[in-house]
Amino acid sequence: MTTAAQDEAKPSHSEARHHWIVRVTHWVNALALLVMIGSGLRIFNAYPRFAVKGETFCCYPWEGTPIPAWLTFGGWLGGARNWHFAMMWVLFLNGLVYLGFVYLHGEWRDLVPRRGDLRDTWEMIKFYLFARPDHPRQGKHNALQKGTYFVLPYLGAAAVISGVAIWKPVQLAWLTALFGGYAWARYWHFMIMMALVVLSVVHVVMVFAVDPYSLRSMTTGGYNPETSPEARNARPFWWRRPSLPSVPEQTP
Repeated sequence: MTTAAQDEAKPSHSEARHHWIVRVTHWVNALALLVMIGSGLRIFNAYPRFAVKGETFCCYPWEGTPIPAWLTFGGWLGGARNWHFAMMWVLFLNGLVYLGFVYLHGEWRDLVPRRGDLRDTWEMIKFYLFARPDHPRQGKHNALQKGTYFVLPYLGAAAVISGVAIWKPVQLAWLTALFGGYAWARYWHFMIMMALVVLSVVHVVMVFAVDPYSLRSMTTGGYNPETSPEARNARPFWWRRPSLPSVPEQTP
């Protein structure tokens, strides 16, 4: 039998961090976004410029330069278009499920901007730059994470709307005109995609550089607070492993 002292020495139990709906929609979104970006780049390579023939475009310095083929997906223009439209519906429906869940389940409260978020964001930046010695206190997400997660649905909606403006520029001429015309709608769609790529890459890098223990919470749902960045005073690529108490061996 174990003693009370042994029970106290055991590592603390994990907390429930992410609901299964959040976990499923997260991984569906990751896969669909990867395919959609690759297929979109393949579509772009069919005409790797924004200006119509004979004209120039002000805001893209790599006009006429195709995206490296290894970054594209779909094999050919028709195949890429099929994949792109298929993933568009997957992302759209998956996004509706996620947003509906976080609203009905109340998890939107963890992401909505609050008074003091700008101050907390600045404190996190100071910590990452070694201008502050201790990790700022945080809840489920720090201020930088909250800002990113809050912006992502809006970027996703902008990507869908600009994509529809490109897809149906005649039937939805009024929508295409809101983006400045077909060339500009295509440009803004591309820029929104690049913003999603940057945020996604930063997200993945920060997971491994700061909080690799969070991978468990996005697969099984459990999370040990003793492994949190706050508990480990974790900066990117500069943190200590959690010092979980060991369990003494049982004596007969």
